[in-house]
Amino acid sequence: MKKNLIYIIVAAALVGLAGYKIVSNKEKQQQEVAEVAKQVDKINVNVITVTPEDINTDYSANGTFLPKQEMNQASEISGRIVSVMIKEGSKVSAGQTLATIKRDAIDVDVTQAQNNLQNAITTNQRFENAYKTGGVTKQQLDDSRLQLKNAEAAVKSQSVRVNDTRIKAGISGTINKKMVEPGMVVAPGTPLFEIVNINTLKLSVLVDESQIGKIALGQRVNISVNVLPDEALSGKITFIAPKSDESLNFPVEVEVQNKGNLKAGMYATAVFKTNNGAETKNMLTVPATAFVNGVSSGQLFVVNNGTANLIKVQTGKVYGDKVQILSGLDEGQQVVTSGQINLENGSKINIIK
Repeated sequence: MKKNLIYIIVAAALVGLAGYKIVSNKEKQQQEVAEVAKQVDKINVNVITVTPEDINTDYSANGTFLPKQEMNQASEISGRIVSVMIKEGSKVSAGQTLATIKRDAIDVDVTQAQNNLQNAITTNQRFENAYKTGGVTKQQLDDSRLQLKNAEAAVKSQSVRVNDTRIKAGISGTINKKMVEPGMVVAPGTPLFEIVNINTLKLSVLVDESQIGKIALGQRVNISVNVLPDEALSGKITFIAPKSDESLNFPVEVEVQNKGNLKAGMYATAVFKTNNGAETKNMLTVPATAFVNGVSSGQLFVVNNGTANLIKVQTGKVYGDKVQILSGLDEGQQVVTSGQINLENGSKINIIK
């Protein structure tokens, strides 16, 4: 009898405990559902805290170094190369003889031209004397004088040919490539030597149309070279194209004095200073993406006690992806930078960390 009573009491306790658990779990679930519902009412957003900052407006453009002077030295006349006096890598001066062309046939023509000149001088002298006594007509004298001038011109012409048998450097520089060997037969205009002058180099870059009005001829430009990271270089702008390319970029050249380490063809970056720096100090800015319906609207959402309030600000200049704020926003305020497309004035928000 007592045993049965104990069983009844234990069974009643278990039933009571199970009932309590059910009620407790139901309350917990209701609380969780309420919390989730509360979160669903909020819109997830990203924000930034507005603080003054210094804006770097330097404009960078990449390009390659080109020689200030370069040329393919060619022959002026046809002929066979007799000797080559320099090799690749040799430094040469303007006017220095690089190679010579065989001149045997030209020497024969020079001798003939000189003989013809001597004969023309003698004939003309005889006609000059004869004209004084009436022995020849004025027409005959004029013909004699013309033959003398032609003979003098022929001698000068042959002298030019003799000079052209010496192939001379047109500029000072370094022989970058030698394309001729003794025994080769060359024709006028055939490139024989590539000469480059890299004492001064030109950095050729493209500048966007939005920046071209901020630079000027003679302006100093800082330059960094990938393969020479420890070398501080600078140059000056010597050329700004008056016309852009199809991509609305303007070719610009920066002249750099070579201290010995630079080579034509090296890749480098030019950094253009586009203002004096004072106007971009301690400035309030927000990302351009934070504006509702674009920067021109001047509308932003700011955080106020867990809600998003729509405000109107006065904007200044645009610096890349940042917009200057002149008024309407204070330091320390939080501005919504993403998620604002789902917001209305007064919407509850959940800030994503």
